[in-house]
Amino acid sequence: MAAEPVLEARGLSKQYRRGDVAVDALRGVDLVVPEGAFVTVTGPSGSGKTTLLLTLAGLLKPSAGTVRFRGAALDGQSDALWARFRRRHLGFVMQSFSLVPYLSARENVMLPLALLGRARREQYERAEALLARVGLEHRALHLPRELSAGQQQRVAIARALANAPALLLADEPTGNLDPALAGEVLELLAGVNAESGTAILMVTHSPQAAAAGTHRVHLDEGRAGARPEGAPATAGSLRSRG
Repeated sequence: MAAEPVLEARGLSKQYRRGDVAVDALRGVDLVVPEGAFVTVTGPSGSGKTTLLLTLAGLLKPSAGTVRFRGAALDGQSDALWARFRRRHLGFVMQSFSLVPYLSARENVMLPLALLGRARREQYERAEALLARVGLEHRALHLPRELSAGQQQRVAIARALANAPALLLADEPTGNLDPALAGEVLELLAGVNAESGTAILMVTHSPQAAAAGTHRVHLDEGRAGARPEGAPATAGSLRSRG
């Protein structure tokens, strides 16, 4: 029997009202993220990529549609239950890094584990191991402002992995990096996916970033498609406007 997808969305829509005008940010999105897959979603600015990511994470409420995590419905969850779900099962990597400026690299990585109530020693050891994994063990005591952009993004990836998430969500993680640093971050994400089996869902406007995925889909004005070499024909069907 095939394993349940780590995440599945069906008929996902998000509509905003601007006065008397309805704006469809997402319209009838179907998306499947298989266990262990690295799914990249591309599309032009304004195509709904970030809205899709935030809706899948429960940070925006959909106007219609369903989201399931390993077969369990997430629809209708309270904000508190969504927050608990994110802390336990999701990791986030953002374009702007979103590191806490007054915490060291190590403390930033420890933070998700502190929110889960893990013992201080466990937090410390996990943070040290993850900083070593991203090649920054020698920067553990540095504040974000003392790190380069590429180093800050590596710390952000280490922090996103602190809770051993089933799914890592990445929103334009190379958007603020030059091509060389972007390549390093993509190589790191691909390595994490291959080594640990952590599923990744990354939205990007960059063809270079999209090529890192094992499954690729395109979001733009009601059309979608994906066929990476050796992968299923689609990771999902995406239809969006706005």
